[in-house]
Amino acid sequence: MPGRELPSRTLYQGRDRAAARSFLHAIGLTNADIDKPFVGVSNVWTETMPCNFGLRDLAVPLKSGIRAAGANPMEFNTIAISDGITMGTEGMKTSLVSREVIADSIELVGRGHMFDAMCTLCACDKTIPASAIALARLDRPGLLLYGGSIMAGMFRGRQVAVGDVYEAIGAAAAGKISDADLAELEGVACPGAGACGGQYTANTMSMVMEVIGLSPVGFNSIPAMDPSKHRAAETMGRVVMNALEEDLRPSRILTRLAFDNAIAAVAASGGSTNAVLHLLALAREVGVDLAIDEIDRISRRTPLLCDLKPGGRFAAVELHRAGGIALLTRRLIEGGYIDGDALTVTGRSLGEECESVTETAGQEVVAPLSRPLRAEGGLVVLRGNLAPDGAVVKITQHTPTSHRGPARVFNREEDAFAAVYAGRIKPGDTVVIRYEGPKGGPGMREMLQVTAAIVGEGLGDSVAMVTDGRFSGATQGLMVGHVAPEAAVGGPLAALEDGDVIVMDVDSRRLAVEGVDIEARLKSWSPPEPHYRKGVLARYALLVGSASEGAMLKP
Repeated sequence: MPGRELPSRTLYQGRDRAAARSFLHAIGLTNADIDKPFVGVSNVWTETMPCNFGLRDLAVPLKSGIRAAGANPMEFNTIAISDGITMGTEGMKTSLVSREVIADSIELVGRGHMFDAMCTLCACDKTIPASAIALARLDRPGLLLYGGSIMAGMFRGRQVAVGDVYEAIGAAAAGKISDADLAELEGVACPGAGACGGQYTANTMSMVMEVIGLSPVGFNSIPAMDPSKHRAAETMGRVVMNALEEDLRPSRILTRLAFDNAIAAVAASGGSTNAVLHLLALAREVGVDLAIDEIDRISRRTPLLCDLKPGGRFAAVELHRAGGIALLTRRLIEGGYIDGDALTVTGRSLGEECESVTETAGQEVVAPLSRPLRAEGGLVVLRGNLAPDGAVVKITQHTPTSHRGPARVFNREEDAFAAVYAGRIKPGDTVVIRYEGPKGGPGMREMLQVTAAIVGEGLGDSVAMVTDGRFSGATQGLMVGHVAPEAAVGGPLAALEDGDVIVMDVDSRRLAVEGVDIEARLKSWSPPEPHYRKGVLARYALLVGSASEGAMLKP
């Protein structure tokens, strides 16, 4: 590039780099090719889930576009863990851990091979924030591309997504549907490749990346199996080369303004609480001062506009048909909830990128500003004697906003699920699952199997939950997670006993236990034995920080 030296020149230019060039000749590159910039293309393709299943095919037009734009694409792979498949098992403990491993692996290849620019292809829950974290660390010109949502399933004339299957498990246990009904639903809920189809974590983080500026506006909301996805991928070669020519790095894009915009979009869409965890982590990577209470403040002033699953009627593909992420973004810019002057990876402002969006006539997915679904957004942070450092809950137009009831305390997710499945949880109860935090799990498992069983059994309006673990984006009900400090480090949840009365109130942002001297009880407490004493999970438990700060590893 004119006026500056590209990182790849260190590897491939000069007499002393002849041996390195010989390796490139072995894979088909000519001398003319070697004089071009090198673009790393990270890919989380895997056959273990539908979310990332189509990414190998998507990489083909992307690389073709990069070549046409005058650079050498170099594709490399990294790992991915399916939250949905591992849910409710020990395997789920690896999911959040994978965020760090994915980010580390992309960073290592990017640094080692000195790419001049980066494209990250990602799709499932942790691969999106991990790819963003890697881009931020490398700070090379580049962009993040989301593989796209799965299409909605159809069950007896209504749209369904995988979250409906989890709730149906609880309904079958309660005798509300038959095993044959469950099997029929299971067979149609996931009709092809793509990430989970509601405004669950993957689609929430996809929205975050468009609004925060790392993904080109209009790309991420295209469904995975839509033919236009591949055509759009080919055009990304020009976008990444423009970013390289303009030296448009993530450090220029990921400002405090960009984070505020992204938080508003999550709040307005009824997005996953996991966005809190990932936005806090990404902010810390780039040195943006973002506290968990700031997320609550932005959500309080932002109306809920999207009628998306799990709290609403529509799947993510319906948002695309209505006008896409850009439609919601433009709506929020018009209302003053998002600042359209924020820079995006195209070099244009967010407002400029959303100007040309077309709203589908009669669409009902995104409400008008004059008639929001709820006056406040969906991300709520609670505090109190059970959560001195904060806890997170997602509120939609259908979520109860207060609860007071006796604690039913469990030290692991499996025990809580067994109690729900056996009908031992009654209306009015507060299910408490502790020792499932970042350190205690380790890995901060999602509790969708338990929460969905509660909803499926018809207890969604009368039973609440509190945990130092986290929740799937598919979770419904008054389910409070990310409680900090976590029980494994002596947080207040460790002091709870069966029958303690827990109070939660969204309006006052309160989470507390009544009439309990927590400090007195904790005097006789001792930390539990670690679940793992060697390997990656043991290492993670030693190094991970609090959920209230993004569950990041210590340097």
